[in-house]
Amino acid sequence: MNASTPTLTVETAASRAKEIADRVLAPAAAGNDKAGQFSTEAVEALGQVGLLGLTLSPEHGGSGLGPRAFAAVVTALAEADASVAMVYNMHICALATIQAARPEAVTEDALREIGFGRHLTTLAFSEAGSRSHFWAPISRARRNGAGVRITAKKSWVTSAGHANSYVVSSLSPEGAGPTDSTLYLVASGSKGVSVAGPWDGLGMRANASAPIALEDCEVAPAGQLTQDGGGFPTMINVVLPLFNLGTASVALGLCRAAVAATASHLKTARFEHLGQSLGEGLPTLRALLAGMQIETDGLATRIDDLVDHLERPRDTTVLRVLEAKAAAGDAAVSVTSVAMRACGGAAFSKHTNIERFFRDAHAGVVMAPTGDVLREFIGRAILGMPLF
Repeated sequence: MNASTPTLTVETAASRAKEIADRVLAPAAAGNDKAGQFSTEAVEALGQVGLLGLTLSPEHGGSGLGPRAFAAVVTALAEADASVAMVYNMHICALATIQAARPEAVTEDALREIGFGRHLTTLAFSEAGSRSHFWAPISRARRNGAGVRITAKKSWVTSAGHANSYVVSSLSPEGAGPTDSTLYLVASGSKGVSVAGPWDGLGMRANASAPIALEDCEVAPAGQLTQDGGGFPTMINVVLPLFNLGTASVALGLCRAAVAATASHLKTARFEHLGQSLGEGLPTLRALLAGMQIETDGLATRIDDLVDHLERPRDTTVLRVLEAKAAAGDAAVSVTSVAMRACGGAAFSKHTNIERFFRDAHAGVVMAPTGDVLREFIGRAILGMPLF
């Protein structure tokens, strides 16, 4: 964290996120979406007020806050720009992985720079060969003396080409199965690391979720974050709970933004010949708006429950983690779809931001682990079957 920035609380973190959302994100969101342009301004603003170090330990200059503050910040950002919120989600998930590194890993420089607000990190897990099974890399690290060399094609890497570092997964050199993986911290400027293609998505177009390639990339022992074979448990126990919470919070922000935009349209668009607003003249539209609000508040309650489970783990915590992203994706698609219908031609002709919210909501649903995969896990958990 910057030396002049005091340690954050849950309340100050949320208020600073809201201020950045209003001042930096909202004015640029539509243009960045149209151009598919990553917001370096947003990342700089987040760093300047200490939000990049939100969950970082105080000894490294962070605020040491937990899932409650994280969810509040992501939700506030997503109400203005879901792309930036997802960039932040990936950063905090990668940061958690770096903080959980084995004792032999050398992470002090990265953590210190994150504390100063000058370092953006992200996850590089997914590979085309394992699709939405992000925990099962196809690539395999090769021994190179005490270190390794990695050749891999990573897909859907948020902040590709903009992050300062990537948390990369690969099968361990002697790994025997798809979960025998190891995690490594790879600097973006490392030899052999490149952005492998453009990003031109339907939704979340401004988060630079492009593929990256690692070509015979050398990683020293200091860059090995987990013990050999320790990648899988870290992905499942450290990353997945935070990622699902963050993604659900993005969905909540989208729902709240869609409700607000729909309410504004129903108040301001008018039947001039009747002297009434759309909301006054059509009770069916008021009913649609009410349904949107009910779903949004239900999602907020579910996220609060997940936060409580993460703060006080219990037997049902795994289920809550799995359920949150699946339910949030459904809610965001439902609420934004109803918003498109309620606002009609104004939404379809892009005279409001609702069409962007609609596309961004669908992007969240297909991010691994997808709703289909999560439902498979939930069913297995209920039946007492192993998840993997």
